[in-house]
Amino acid sequence: MKIITIPDQLDLLSSPLIGVYDYYNSEEICRQQIILNQNALSFLMEGTKEVVFNNSSLSIDNSKFLVMKSGHCLMTEKLSDVNNYRSVLLFFSNEIVLKFIRKLEIYKTELSNPPSVMAFSYDPFIQRFVNSLLDISVLSTTTKTKLLEVKFEEIMLYLIEKYGTAFLDSLLTNSNDISQKFIRTIENNQFSKLTLKELAFLCDMSVSKFKREFEKYYGESPIKWFQNKRLEYAYYLLDQEQKSPSEIYFEVGYENLSSFIQAYKSKYGTTPKHHHKI
Repeated sequence: MKIITIPDQLDLLSSPLIGVYDYYNSEEICRQQIILNQNALSFLMEGTKEVVFNNSSLSIDNSKFLVMKSGHCLMTEKLSDVNNYRSVLLFFSNEIVLKFIRKLEIYKTELSNPPSVMAFSYDPFIQRFVNSLLDISVLSTTTKTKLLEVKFEEIMLYLIEKYGTAFLDSLLTNSNDISQKFIRTIENNQFSKLTLKELAFLCDMSVSKFKREFEKYYGESPIKWFQNKRLEYAYYLLDQEQKSPSEIYFEVGYENLSSFIQAYKSKYGTTPKHHHKI
C-alpha cells in the first residue's frame, strides 16, 4: 500500500495556508499510511473513521468530528449502511493557527503530552458550519480563501468557547524530538495490532532503522518485547480482573484464541484457562 500525502495530493485549488475538500469514497480502506502536511478538521458525514497517530488513536462515527495535528498517521475508513463514506476536510497550516493565537492573545496551557487527534460531537452550530464550508467550496479561489480564513477563526472561537484552549496545544506542540516520539509511539501501541512496518511509518523510519532503534532503547527485539507486554497484561486481566481467556485474547493483541493460548503457555508454563481456575 503506497503512502498518501495530503492535502498535497488533493486538488484544492486554494491557498497553501488553508483549504477545504469534500471527500467521498465507495471502497473501504484499512490503516492507509497518510502523511498530513497540514493540520485538519475532519467532519465525518457518512461511515466510520479510525486514525492512529504516534501518541493517540480514535475511532468515530458520523456523530463526531476530528481535530488532527499534521504528521504521520494510519487511517481506516468504513462505509455506511448505504455503502458510502464522506468527510468534509478543512486543512490549515501552523501559520494560520499562530496568527489566530497572536490576534486573540491566547496563552497556551502547555499540556505535557497533548494528543495528536481529538474528537468533538456535532451540534446544530457545527452542522451549519459544515454546510457553509460546502457552500464556500464551489466559489472562486480568491473568494474561497478569504472566506475560509474567516471560517477558521469562527470554528476556533466556537471550540474554545465550548472546550477551552487545550486543543490548541495539540496543534502546536513541537513533536520533532525523535527519541520522545519513538518512545511515545511504542508505549501508546503496546496492545495494538499494528505491524512493524506501520509502527515504523508512525515514527517516520524505515523498518530496519526502527528495529535498530528499538533494540537500542529496549534491549530486545520488537516482536519479543511486544509479546511479553501483551502476555503480562493478559496475566493481569486473568489474575486481577478475573476475566476469561475468550474475553481478553483480542484485547491483548491476538487475532484468535488458539494463538493466544499457545503464546501464554510458552511464557507461563500453563494455559490461561488453567490459570483462571487457580
